[in-house]
Amino acid sequence: MTTTFITGANKSLGYETARRLIEAGHTVLIGARDPERGREAADALGARFVQIDVTDDASVAAATAEIEAREGIIDVLINNAGVFGTHSPADQITAADASAVFEVNVVGIVRVTHAFLPLLRKSAHPVIVNVSSGMGSFAATHDPERIESQNLAPLYTASKAAVTMLTTQYAKSLPDVKVNAADPGYTATDFNGHSGPQTVTEGTDAIVELASIGTDGPTGTFRDRHGAMAW
Repeated sequence: MTTTFITGANKSLGYETARRLIEAGHTVLIGARDPERGREAADALGARFVQIDVTDDASVAAATAEIEAREGIIDVLINNAGVFGTHSPADQITAADASAVFEVNVVGIVRVTHAFLPLLRKSAHPVIVNVSSGMGSFAATHDPERIESQNLAPLYTASKAAVTMLTTQYAKSLPDVKVNAADPGYTATDFNGHSGPQTVTEGTDAIVELASIGTDGPTGTFRDRHGAMAW
């Protein structure tokens, strides 16, 4: 039985990832900041809710302690929680705007990963999946044929570039853990007013694939639903 913890799992990609992994036989723990929404999502899926705010040390420590007491182990950690941040033009972006985005999208991954590594290392096959984005790919954002090159979002794109690099560095530094990054692609979610051409199921293909790898699976990769991503 594989025990999987997903941050930001009360809606959109996190929720669909949870649904699919439960269907595949995982025991899934729904991580969410809002207790009401988190419990509602967990109840609908037949999962267990764990309250977590990835920007708060005490909240992350409490979530870790609760899981250690109840499950005792985590096999798969999916760092999915993320924010888009301000839609202001670049000349109006402030340091506070930047801090708010990076605190969730990048520092939050470091905070959660650090806290959960002892639980992951109790697994015979620990796996971490960081949800990144093609919006953080240098290749994609400079390719006029790709949708990523047509959108301007300085903070979100920079934070996701950082997530992908952080993933590759973790993979090199943690040889006992498989660490990969997933690009959901342009998916219909709250982030884009549900304008993306992909369904949430299509958007979770790479996440589910990387969460389900075996002992011979990759580490340090960046993938979308079609395969390896240039970054």
